[in-house]
Amino acid sequence: MSQQNKQSIETNLITASTRGDYEQKTGAVNVPIYLSSTFDQKHFDSFGPYDYSRSGNPTRDALEKTIAELEGGTRGFAFSSGIAAISSALLTLNAGDHLVVTNEVYGGTYRLVTQILTKYGISHTFADFTNLQEVEAAIQPNTKILYAETPANPLLGITNIRGIVSIAKRHGLLTFVDNTFMTPLYQRPLDLGVDVVLHSATKFLGGHSDIIAGLVVTKDEELGKQIYFMQNSMGAILGAQDSFSLIQGIKTLNARLTQSSQSAMKIASYLDQHELVEEVHYPGLPHHPGYEVHASQASNAGAVLSFTLPNRELTKAFVEHVQIPIFAVSLGGVESILSYPVTMSHAAIPKEERDKRGITDGLLRFSVGLENVDDLIADFEQAFQAAKKIAVVSK
Repeated sequence: MSQQNKQSIETNLITASTRGDYEQKTGAVNVPIYLSSTFDQKHFDSFGPYDYSRSGNPTRDALEKTIAELEGGTRGFAFSSGIAAISSALLTLNAGDHLVVTNEVYGGTYRLVTQILTKYGISHTFADFTNLQEVEAAIQPNTKILYAETPANPLLGITNIRGIVSIAKRHGLLTFVDNTFMTPLYQRPLDLGVDVVLHSATKFLGGHSDIIAGLVVTKDEELGKQIYFMQNSMGAILGAQDSFSLIQGIKTLNARLTQSSQSAMKIASYLDQHELVEEVHYPGLPHHPGYEVHASQASNAGAVLSFTLPNRELTKAFVEHVQIPIFAVSLGGVESILSYPVTMSHAAIPKEERDKRGITDGLLRFSVGLENVDDLIADFEQAFQAAKKIAVVSK
């Protein structure tokens, strides 16, 4: 066992990216930014490790090796966005293949599965991944992949990772898990038998709302080769500058996510007792339906929660009176971000499908940042009181 494998993940977040030639040659504590599209080849008959930055770049390479190590995988890949990562991974499927996808899924993934993959003869079935029997019942003779998010976006549904892995092994299928909300700091699906882990690295791994990035990690070397082929063929790679920024974000992940998660627990508890809140979705609350499963496979409940208000009128008034969080698409930044899934993250899902999934006009998603938690709660309270005066409350 190598020394780095003996170290905690908190340490590896800092040290993983600078292992190798960079530190040994120069003593630099940061990976260089290789802003080069092409590389001089010293020999006519053989090329060096890098020839063209779409196919490989030293800065991106350092990032890809870092996320592979942190997730416990064999190969890592950095893409220009989270949905580029998901698309490239799912396009390892062939025409005629089928996948089973969680009902509770990011709107961009829903759009990809329902409007893009179908054009190439790849079919799908949505299933409730909190119900393992329903997942297994959705499997068809041509099924190749079970695709999960856990915790899922936006209602924080929990998939039993060991359970879907067991089902997949019985049927000879692959398991893909979107680990964006937990990051490898809190959850390592590959250790539980998953084949592919995906991240919107725009979120907690980047952490500063300044880059768009996606990551894929494979457990199996052969599957890694397939995803590399898609990455190189389609070219949706992450540039060197953004790769560097993402490496820097990963180094501070532990400090950022630890504080944000502690604050999220306090805010979830506050909302859970509030008279205007119908329901709070957060796996750190003991009454969350996935509480025990999540605790068995992750070390923390994370920094994202959602909550349901009685109607759109009250929700609108609340959002317009909140002062500290930004009201925006995305999550995982140092600033708290309040989102309205109906018109933001899940707008690509038709209303009737959103309603089936519980994505109602009163649902808000909240990504907790690094502000003082008491200030956030006080801000929420004043916004609730202001909203109550101008909106009709019909619980």
